[in-house]
Amino acid sequence: MHSALLRYTARCASPAFTGQRLGFMSSRFHWTTLDLNSHLPPGWQQDIQMAAEDADFREFPRTPVLSREAADVLHIRRGRVHAAQVRQRLPWLYRSYRDEFLEFARAACAERVVAARDDRYGVVLNVQRGTTMRFECHIDSNPLTGLLFCTDHSAGGELAFANDASAADVAAVERDCSVIRPYAGHLIFFDARQHPHYARPLKQAADTRIVAVMNFYTESCPESTRPPVLNRHLYGDK
Repeated sequence: MHSALLRYTARCASPAFTGQRLGFMSSRFHWTTLDLNSHLPPGWQQDIQMAAEDADFREFPRTPVLSREAADVLHIRRGRVHAAQVRQRLPWLYRSYRDEFLEFARAACAERVVAARDDRYGVVLNVQRGTTMRFECHIDSNPLTGLLFCTDHSAGGELAFANDASAADVAAVERDCSVIRPYAGHLIFFDARQHPHYARPLKQAADTRIVAVMNFYTESCPESTRPPVLNRHLYGDK
């Protein structure tokens, strides 16, 4: 397996970027990282952890259009704190998504970036507990994703991104991938429309991985391009 692993640990008065200003449709995966540990509100991790206690844990069916799971994988067990809960329980995170984090996204991207108009998929928490959960192998429909890692893990829970756009399952992703290890307080931005990716299982049974996931859009790929089947699958839209 070929992998690229990035860690940025500097502390500064203003968040600093590592990586390039993101264009789109690059053949090899790349991303931008900011260390926000000195900028997030006091007690932010405790707030996140309390919200994650009430996550919706279940067998989630594979996602139409976007899934890159093997044909025999019909469900993936994981947890989610839905957007409405995030807005109610973590108002600072909801505001940051539409304010400070949006400005960081614009600084990271070559195009003008906007937040989602539909709050249902603007910002959510993905949660993994123990060694049996992982996140679905998939591609993104939105042109820019922001992830705020909320927990640290020395092993397990990494994000693995295929460098080969044709990767059709976890095994294919792992054959040639770029790997991002989660560090609490790190905010990353990436375009994964052409890069199948998933979150690896954790190594410790007592471990919990939490990440805030944010959807952003651009002029060349606006929110109107989101496949309608996603909202029918997730929210029962007609």
